[in-house]
Amino acid sequence: MPTEPDRSHRPGSVAAVPTPDFVTRLRAHIGHDLLWLSTAAGVVLDADGRVLLERRSDTGGWALPGGIIDPGEEPADAAVREIFEETGVIAVPERLVAVTVPPSITYGNGDQVQYLDLVFRCRAVGGEARVNDTESVEVGWFALGALPRLSALPLSLLEQATSGVPEAAFVFSGVTRVLGG
Repeated sequence: MPTEPDRSHRPGSVAAVPTPDFVTRLRAHIGHDLLWLSTAAGVVLDADGRVLLERRSDTGGWALPGGIIDPGEEPADAAVREIFEETGVIAVPERLVAVTVPPSITYGNGDQVQYLDLVFRCRAVGGEARVNDTESVEVGWFALGALPRLSALPLSLLEQATSGVPEAAFVFSGVTRVLGG
């Protein structure tokens, strides 16, 4: 059964976010062992060049909207769905910005997760920025020169999305490291 969110969120408290049903079913088989999950997120820009950010209910930090890709779902479709579910904004993906593998996470209940993050640059085409589900406590548009405090990863993704470089960013460890010898 999905984790029930804490609807009485107070600043500084940590609220649980809903867990997709397919993850809950997998956890029934693997327990707390490391689970590899794919996510999709968006660097959403409006007509004025402002970026859409959400302050997350589970960490209290500002982040790009996004979430877990459902089985069989196209990553760009997942980004659009997650952006709307969390912020009320309708966005259209324009290009893939980055493919990243951040460090693994161990949640408070012992669940271990490693994420493969696919990040898209998106253009806002409708909707209204608002807290649209329990995963966000605040949503807003921010000028690139007036961003709230962001951790290093979303900040680098935002820089990549607005740099004008059309290629997606990724890390390659080199042939020798990957293949040996």
